[in-house]
Amino acid sequence: MVDHKIAMNLNRRFWEDGPVGDHWQTSPIITRHPKNPVLTAADVPYESDLVMNAGVIKYHGRYAMVFRNDLHISETQVAEGINLGLAFSDDGIHWKVEDQPCFDMHSDEIINTYDPRLQIVEGRVLMTFGMDTRHGVRGGMAWTEDFVNFDVISISAPDNRNFVVFPEKFNDKYIRLERPFPIYGRIGYPERFDIWISQSPDLVHWGRHDLLLGVEDVPFANQKLGPGAPPLKTPAGWLTVFHASDYDALRRKNGFEENWKKRYSAGIMLLDLDDPQKMKGMSQSPLIVPESPYETTEGYRHHVVFPTGLILEDSGEVKIYYGAADTVVALATAHVDDLIRLCDSPV
Repeated sequence: MVDHKIAMNLNRRFWEDGPVGDHWQTSPIITRHPKNPVLTAADVPYESDLVMNAGVIKYHGRYAMVFRNDLHISETQVAEGINLGLAFSDDGIHWKVEDQPCFDMHSDEIINTYDPRLQIVEGRVLMTFGMDTRHGVRGGMAWTEDFVNFDVISISAPDNRNFVVFPEKFNDKYIRLERPFPIYGRIGYPERFDIWISQSPDLVHWGRHDLLLGVEDVPFANQKLGPGAPPLKTPAGWLTVFHASDYDALRRKNGFEENWKKRYSAGIMLLDLDDPQKMKGMSQSPLIVPESPYETTEGYRHHVVFPTGLILEDSGEVKIYYGAADTVVALATAHVDDLIRLCDSPV
C-alpha cells in the first residue's frame, strides 16, 4: 500500500523548485587535506587562470591527473575548457604539471573540451570528457596508454556530456552513468537534470537508457545531479559520488561571475555489485558541502564542490579529488568503511 504522505512529498519534490536551505554540512568522516588546494593555475607552466574538475587515477605505479584549464576573457567571464592539462605525482598530493597540454579538440565545430574523468578499463586508460559544440553540448570517450596519443572512439549526440564508466563488464555489456540535458524534459524547469544509466556492447554504441537517480530523490538538491568520479568497487558495492546543485534566487552575486545563485555539493550512493542499476543506498546528507575559503569565497564561482576522482589506497583510505569554486583542484579523504556506512539509507 502506498504511503500517501510520502507520495505527496515526492510529488512536491518532483515539481517544485524551492530552496533546500543552508543548514547542510560536510560529513564528519571527511578530512580536507591540509595542503589544499593541491593544484592551482600557478602550478601550470603555460597560460592558465583556472584549473579544476580533474580526472585522477593510479597508473603504472604513480598518480596521473588530467585537469581542465580555463582562461579569463574579461573581469567576469572565462573561456571555458581551453584545453586539458596533464600532471603526475608520487604521493597524490604534490603534483608536477607537464610542459604542455595533453588534449585539445578545437575545430570549426568543437568549441571546448573539459571536465575529464579517468578509468582503467581492460588495462588501458579510458578518458571521458564534455564538449561544447556549435550544435549543442556533447560528450566524448577516448582511449590512451601514454596520455600523449588519444584515440577518440565515441562522441554523443546532443545534449549529453557528463559520463563515467564502470571498469568492468556486466553480462558482456559496458555500463556508464550519464547526465542528459533534456531542456523540455520537465515543464517549467529548464535546469532540472538527473542521473541516468545506459549500456553498450563496445563503448561506442549506447542504449537501454534508464533513470538511476532523480533530483527529487536528493534532499540537498533542487536543480540538477550528475555523475562525479567513476564508481569505486568495494566488497559492499560500487561507491559512487555525484554532484548535486541547488539554486536559490535570493542568493546574492557569488564570485566574479555576474549572476551565480547555485551551490554545488557532493553526494554519495552505493550501487549493487552485480547489477549497478540497483541502488543499495544513498546518504541523505551531503558528503562534502562548500565550506572552506577556496570552495566558498576565493574563486570564479563561489560555493562549488565538484567531485571527479576517487582512489582507494591499500590502507582503506579513499582520496576524493574535486574542483573547488571552479578555480582549483582540492583533495579530501575518508575511510572506505565509513563511506559505505553513509549509504545505509535507502532512496
